[in-house]
Amino acid sequence: MSKLSAILLSSLILIQSINLSFDDALQLDELIEHAQFHKQEYGDNFIVFLSKHYGELKAEHSEKHQEEQKDHEQLPFQCQSHITLTAFVIQDSVFESDTLESTEAPEANFYYQSSFSSLHKKGILQPPKQA
Repeated sequence: MSKLSAILLSSLILIQSINLSFDDALQLDELIEHAQFHKQEYGDNFIVFLSKHYGELKAEHSEKHQEEQKDHEQLPFQCQSHITLTAFVIQDSVFESDTLESTEAPEANFYYQSSFSSLHKKGILQPPKQA
């Protein structure tokens, strides 16, 4: 049971990380229908269709075929998201002992001050002395 839950949870994280939503899954039939339209009308295969709607030919295709704009808005995966990837590069020269400088610890500027409360002197907050 734990393996099944781990697989389901990791699948959910994968789907959310590539920004797939339930609405996109519902619009897949519109994608297939529009791809068939392109095959009949323009003779495009599926790879060219994807390039015209999601790839490098998208701007050119949307300029030439303004009449299909309403159909293009119904296609899945049209949401715009901003993804930032950060990479950390560690160079070996950072860890060389020649480049590290030792610094002396600063002098401590704190000290203990006795409490002004008289409760601890009267024995109120002390544990019992005899059991």
